[in-house]
Amino acid sequence: MYRITKEFHLSASHQLHGLPEDHQCARLHGHNYIVEIEMRAEDLNAHGFVRDYLDLAELKRYIDDTLDHRHLNDILGDDGVTAERMAKHFYDWCKSRWPEVSAARVSETPKTWAEYRP
Repeated sequence: MYRITKEFHLSASHQLHGLPEDHQCARLHGHNYIVEIEMRAEDLNAHGFVRDYLDLAELKRYIDDTLDHRHLNDILGDDGVTAERMAKHFYDWCKSRWPEVSAARVSETPKTWAEYRP
């Protein structure tokens, strides 16, 4: 099995509702997110790729035009702003375009990652 990943970056704010008032994530705050998309294939295509990285430019445009420097609650809804839900969002968005997608990971800080892998 071959596996590739590509990393994308965005900066955005969010707020997690329903947490205790003294929880730091209940306050409006932001992150410099890292999004990582993983693709897998048993065989390589005619060019020797799982998928040409250039094909993922569509995801870069989506991130830049829709999510970067935005308030994610406004874009993804109040229930969609945890790193776990964002990973699922990116997985679904990518999987609908590229069948090789096998996982999506989102990092909010250098020490934390959330992953969605069916």
